[in-house]
Amino acid sequence: MNAQTADMTVSSTQMPTFFIPHGGGPCFFMDWSVMGGPADTWDKTEAWLRALVSTLPEKPKGIVVISGHWEESAFTASTAVEPGMIYDYYGFPPHTYELKYPAPGSPALAERVVELLKGAGLPARTDPARGFDHGVFVPFLLVDPDATIPVVPLSLKADLDPAEHIAAGKALEPLREEGVLIVGSGMSYHNMRGFRTPAATRPSAVFDQWLTGAVEATPKERETLLSHWAEAPAGRQSHPREEHLLPLMVAAGAGGASAGHKVFGDNVMMADISAYRFG
Repeated sequence: MNAQTADMTVSSTQMPTFFIPHGGGPCFFMDWSVMGGPADTWDKTEAWLRALVSTLPEKPKGIVVISGHWEESAFTASTAVEPGMIYDYYGFPPHTYELKYPAPGSPALAERVVELLKGAGLPARTDPARGFDHGVFVPFLLVDPDATIPVVPLSLKADLDPAEHIAAGKALEPLREEGVLIVGSGMSYHNMRGFRTPAATRPSAVFDQWLTGAVEATPKERETLLSHWAEAPAGRQSHPREEHLLPLMVAAGAGGASAGHKVFGDNVMMADISAYRFG
């Protein structure tokens, strides 16, 4: 599959789906001590992201990335052939605004995403110009540094309904049989006022334990639990606004009948963070 065409034939293997932590701004490409933290704050997360492709059954034909930094009134997939850069972070060193991620887009894959979503009765459309926000290019500079795999950004739906995002993931599950990797890019803990304070420590640990239990439950129970995440212990303390958690719902929905597992965990800026895999 290249930027113009997509081979949507059934693959010999089924791709897993992931929810990944995309870090803080351009954290992997700077000296984090500039931000007042230890220089090695993000080293473990960086190493895990760099190894992600090596855990896959084959190299993906394309990647659909649901970023916590893009919201639209309907699920929206970018059909940009050469997606541009969106530097949607503030107050970081000048060189971080020169980062480039030249992965091609895939209009054909974007159209396939919209076809599947509409087929499930969900509102969906394309955007011809949307580029890569930092929820995409920052982690994927590590995941696929050669930028050879086509990437299609997919928005959240602005009402942030968890059940609808799980439904969107379910609609996209057939892509897994077509060699496409589905990745939710966000953070399992995202309380900006809590980070780097003791206020993050216990709530993030409590919610992380609950979230891991929800992800690792049976698929039916997983769906129910994640749909009601806001009722979880320390749920709202961990996510005053849920845009960084909703990409997990899409990844979980696309996981279908596959088991979910916590595949990475770390403590950064006094908060527990995790990554999850389905399948």
